[in-house]
Amino acid sequence: METITLDSLKTYNDLYGLKTYHPLAGVLDLKDATKIVNHIEMKFEVYALFLKQGTQCTLKYGRKSYDYQEGTIVSFAPGQLVELDDEKDELGPKVVGLMFHPDLIYGTPLASKIKDFDFFSYSTMESLHLSEKERAKFNFYLNLIREELERPIDNHTAAVLAAHIQLLLEHLDRFYDRQFITRHKVNSDIVSQFQQHLKNHFSENDIITIPNIGYFAVKASLSTGYFSSLIKKETGMSPKDLISLQLIDEAKRRLVETNQDISIIAYSLGFDYPAHFSRLFKKITGVTPKEYRLKVN
Repeated sequence: METITLDSLKTYNDLYGLKTYHPLAGVLDLKDATKIVNHIEMKFEVYALFLKQGTQCTLKYGRKSYDYQEGTIVSFAPGQLVELDDEKDELGPKVVGLMFHPDLIYGTPLASKIKDFDFFSYSTMESLHLSEKERAKFNFYLNLIREELERPIDNHTAAVLAAHIQLLLEHLDRFYDRQFITRHKVNSDIVSQFQQHLKNHFSENDIITIPNIGYFAVKASLSTGYFSSLIKKETGMSPKDLISLQLIDEAKRRLVETNQDISIIAYSLGFDYPAHFSRLFKKITGVTPKEYRLKVN
């Protein structure tokens, strides 16, 4: 399968036979496409959002295939690889979207803010499903961006485009918050499973490796970004914080139930340096491991 590196708006537009009106940003409407694109892998070096408005198609991400259905938004960030692999070739699919190069936002407030939009790291199976009103809002901001792109480029163009894009992204973040709320029951089950996996990991082994967030995300069959957002929205704490709390709970047990040297406990819990263990323990409990052992014994 051929791999196309989307390093510019022109590369994408040429692929679909679309016109390029601005070198760093574009509002896309694939019904205007003059070329069929299928059975290829795209490597994104730009940011992109796509809203499917017609029949579903198939995207492959992380070796899994997902139906990209009507009324859903998928988002991509630089560095992501996505396969487009539909059963049928389709000219001019009913898809609209936005694409912008990282260079567009340098020096604007969005440059520092964009890392907070976690949905760029979600997989396609974690797409945003829009209501009719939300879809109208999305199209409203696309039109604002399109109007700015159709103006002659001047000293204000980049700043105005970045501001409009940031407002659109803020609304998508809000819509994802709504989606997390409406899926509370499913999300609660994921949180419960995560908590159980945590307890099992720290209680079933004498010598522990400190797991990363990705380890638990894989168990939940979610991307790391989506898993982190889900846990934070459901519990108010990040997965990293919850891992640290469970780690310290296990440390407390060993400090009370064994006579092991504190450095041995630190190493057995996966710390490379006892000082790092002591620092985290005091940060969470307010006392050092030695002070805790003396207090409870």
